[in-house]
Amino acid sequence: MRRREFIAIATGAACWPLVAGAQQSGMLRIGFLGPGSAQLDAYRVTAFLRGLGEAGYIEGQNVAIEYVWADGRYDRLPALAADLVRKNVSLIVATSTPSVLAAKSATATIPIVFEAASDPVKLGLVASLARPGGNVTGVTQATEEVMPKRLQLMRELIPEARVMGLLVNPADPILAEPQAREALSVSRDLGIELHVLNASTGRDLDTAFAKLTEISARGLIIGGDAFFTSRSRELAALAVEHAMPATYQWREFVAAGGLMSYGSSITETHRIVGIYAGRILKGDKPADLPVQQATKFELYINLKTAKALGLTIPLSLLGRADEVIE
Repeated sequence: MRRREFIAIATGAACWPLVAGAQQSGMLRIGFLGPGSAQLDAYRVTAFLRGLGEAGYIEGQNVAIEYVWADGRYDRLPALAADLVRKNVSLIVATSTPSVLAAKSATATIPIVFEAASDPVKLGLVASLARPGGNVTGVTQATEEVMPKRLQLMRELIPEARVMGLLVNPADPILAEPQAREALSVSRDLGIELHVLNASTGRDLDTAFAKLTEISARGLIIGGDAFFTSRSRELAALAVEHAMPATYQWREFVAAGGLMSYGSSITETHRIVGIYAGRILKGDKPADLPVQQATKFELYINLKTAKALGLTIPLSLLGRADEVIE
């Protein structure tokens, strides 16, 4: 981790204890509904707070934030969302598809700002991207759209590969099914035999990697999912242990020792969520704020891991990388 990022994360995390005192002073309150954990998602919170600050709100000074975390257990989200509604927060921030679905089911009146991977129109969250209507708006990550790109990057890295695996979380079928469908379609065009593997527990991960060895897979694409993000370190270790080149959607996988990642900038999407939250607190209506789509995408490569796997990263990939971790 770079020193500047560490300072930013530490600063953001240090703000969280201010919530209790802020609530007692009658400030506007935001409920932050996260599918992961405070520790693993600290950099996302920092980006959100940065955007909120750009909109004129500083945690502990003129707004209070109540953070609730599911720790990767999606079944907890409906109860957590309902609790935020009972506490009558001014706004709910939902940072995943399961989170926003839980929040939407819990309230049709409290404004909700989401950062999620799935198409909000298909999910019935908004009427359209341009005119959301209702009480929900936010930012989409274009997870389905980047899946083909991750397959292409793996093919560029290992051109001789003919068998690969795709890991998805069946506990979130709204996200897993379109990712699998998109990946299978592209894999046929690339001449890759793609095996879809399911995992929603730690034991499932061990089973999935054993299966990859059994089918002689040469690479693994990990579908975007909060559960996998919370297990980035474990996934990176398993990939190295099984000599399996793997790519994920976000940088934390590469920082934890994973080989490669490509996806939308999480810090940028969370910053936009913060800006939207601030605008709504000032009086803007979610119905009138268009859903934004991720436009910034990042490629990260871990050269140390590549060496451990006996891979030489093509210069064409290195030249396009936003960061190379050595």
